[in-house]
Amino acid sequence: MRISARADYAVRASLELAVRENGEPVKAEALSAAQDIPHKFLEGILSDLRRGGIVVSRRGGNGGYLLARAADAITVADVVRAVEGPIVSVRGERPSVLTYSGPAQPLLPVWVALRANVRKILEGVTLDDIARDRLPDPVRELADDPAAWRNP
Repeated sequence: MRISARADYAVRASLELAVRENGEPVKAEALSAAQDIPHKFLEGILSDLRRGGIVVSRRGGNGGYLLARAADAITVADVVRAVEGPIVSVRGERPSVLTYSGPAQPLLPVWVALRANVRKILEGVTLDDIARDRLPDPVRELADDPAAWRNP
């Protein structure tokens, strides 16, 4: 599985909004500079996040972007889905709609299990969890395993 730059940038921009506790909108330029995200690319991402219900935008001199709801109510999965669509797909299809035959038949449960595990992690971590560095124990345990950091 590959996390695209678009998904990574979307989560990072959302985290910048999550740590802003003053409730003031943040301009795209400030988000771009804070996370070193190309401004034009970020504009498209913010548009997708707005359509996905992750952020709201305000116009005007004091305008900018805010999270649409509390950071503890937005999961990493919510953000990724807003900019990428389904979390795990095979050739652009959800594993649940695929069919295989012959010796490839047992492959389908592998894809479904992969999807379930990725969803379990991404749906179990909120922006607030990351912003406050309070990752859930199962995530922390997986990340603390030295084997997780090694390249195969």
